[in-house]
Parts: sequence; C-alpha cells; structure tokens
Amino acid sequence: MATWSNLSLQDGASPLMEQLSFFHDHTMVVLLLITVIVGYSLSYMLTINYTNRNMLHGHLIETIWTALPAITLIFIALPSLRLLYLLDDSVDAMVTIKTIGRQWYWSYEYSDFIDVEFDTYMKPESDLENEGFRLLDVDNRTILPMNTEVRILTSASDVLHSWAVPALGIKIDATPGRLNQGTFTMNRPGLFFGQCSEICGANHSFMPIVIESTSVNLFIKWLSKMM
Repeated sequence: MATWSNLSLQDGASPLMEQLSFFHDHTMVVLLLITVIVGYSLSYMLTINYTNRNMLHGHLIETIWTALPAITLIFIALPSLRLLYLLDDSVDAMVTIKTIGRQWYWSYEYSDFIDVEFDTYMKPESDLENEGFRLLDVDNRTILPMNTEVRILTSASDVLHSWAVPALGIKIDATPGRLNQGTFTMNRPGLFFGQCSEICGANHSFMPIVIESTSVNLFIKWLSKMM
C-alpha cells in the first residue's frame, strides 16, 4: 500500500505491475537524459558570447535534431506497445469474480461457485481494530488465491465507478449496462488496497477495495465456510 512520503510506485504484487514499474523506470531514464542534454545546451548558449554558425543553419545538424527525437520515441513506443498487448491479453482464468459498483459500496460474486456473494462496506473508524487501516479497510475482504490467474468482471448498478488496485496494476471501469473484463495474477500473499477511481458522487472517497491474497488451501477453507 502507499506509505507516507513515498514518491514512487507501490511495490508490484503481480507480473503486470512489475512490468509497468520497469517501463516507468525506463521512461524516466530517457526523460532524464533529454532534460540534462537540453538543460546543458540552454545554459551553454546563455552563458557564452560566441555564436556557432553551424548551429544556426546546416543540413547535417537539422537532420540530426530531427532524427534523434524520432529514435527516442521509438525506444519509448516499442516497450509501451508490448505492455499494452500484455495488459489486454486474456487467458483462461481459474477463478472468476464479478464486482458491481453501487452508491457507495462494492458487491462481489464468485461466479464459479454457488451462493458465494457478499457486499463490502468501508469500516467506520469506531469499529477499527488497532491494526486496521483508516478509510481503507472493509468489513468483508475479498479472498483470492495467489499464483492463480483471476478474471474480474465489472459493472455498475447506478453511476460510473472504477475498480482499481494499484499494487496489482489493474484499473477497470464499472459502467451501468456494460460488462468489462480484466485479468491478474498475484505472486505473493498479503493485503492489497484500492479505491474507486471514478468520481461517483458524495461518498466517492469511501469505497475502498481490499484484496487478501492467500494460499490455495486457505482459499478453499474460506470457500467452504462461505458456501
């Protein structure tokens, strides 16, 4: 989860989020190089009294400063297109859950099992335990197995919502009358927090999402209690 004074991305808990973090670092390196080169050129031209005629007019220099930005864009675009393909790629999932955004809570349904559905509301501050997370914890956490491909189907019953968990690298719009799909895999156990990422009304800030990643055995035990 996000912590105080953390300026970087959250630690990735899925292969997709790790790839997004790598692409972010790659792009930042490219931007840093551009900033340094342009900043050095500007400071050099502002501090020197001489003018280089070759910098003002010349086919070679014009070719170079036209080709270099194009090459730079290619170095950014190719990894970006690969990542977009990976994000949209859908595989055969072992677990499917359906989440419906409502004003202002989430409803979950485990489509592969009978009568496994529940609503999740934000825990009020008066009901929080000492180890609870204010404005982030819910009364019913969504339990999912790690190292398992999970398909999530999102929709909404009233207004636009958005189901987003940054640590998993997933953000799916929940639109009334439409079913959107996404997939993710969690590669470690833990609690992963998210929130509604679409302004949906007065209590938009109070629609947290909590995913609890467990082993397959614990997931099956939890299912047996819910069924």
